[in-house]
Amino acid sequence: MAPKKKLLIVDDHPMFREGLKSIIAQNPELEVVGETGEGKAALKMAKSLRPDLVVLDISLPDVSGIDLSRELKGILPETQTLIVSMHAKIDYITSAFQAGAKGYVVKDAPSEKILQALDLVSRGEYFLDSSIASQVVERLAEGSEPKAKIADAVYASLTPREQEILRLIAEGQSVKTIAHRLCISTKTVENHRTNIMTKLDLHSTLELVRYAARLGLIDLERWKS
Repeated sequence: MAPKKKLLIVDDHPMFREGLKSIIAQNPELEVVGETGEGKAALKMAKSLRPDLVVLDISLPDVSGIDLSRELKGILPETQTLIVSMHAKIDYITSAFQAGAKGYVVKDAPSEKILQALDLVSRGEYFLDSSIASQVVERLAEGSEPKAKIADAVYASLTPREQEILRLIAEGQSVKTIAHRLCISTKTVENHRTNIMTKLDLHSTLELVRYAARLGLIDLERWKS
């Protein structure tokens, strides 16, 4: 009998980790050998445990999951990475695959879809959640339209967390709401907001909204309503 493939789960939401472990338990060929909610701890655990597959979220409290995927690829090239995230935007997906991830699935996907992703990625095959694959194709097909094309070098300089908070602010979410949604403090959100405004050379929320709308990050008409 072939040995079980070792998995490391990296997600800062304990309840989600428990749910994911329940799903993984349905595949007798997979075994969770470690879990953590922080990127730095994940690197140490990965070096020690040498898992076959790392399942990680993009939004971690101390490091971007995309950056973590890139680091893991550098130190453990044989270890595969599957991103399981709430984000379904093409910029996150593209960045994840560019960083070495083999698969990308959204958190609210059915357990069968997550199991399929785990199986394929653990075998070194690529997987892209079909529920977002069509969005990716549509986005690429609309690439000639300014609103649908993110080609701003300054935006690209923002961290994934800053890009996430930029979008939420532009959608009209309050600092308190964002903090609750991302499980971080309001002070952390405010610090990110300050960094975003500085990097983008913006001076008001209205300028930030216009900037986000120009890049196609939000629907401006929906925001007005």
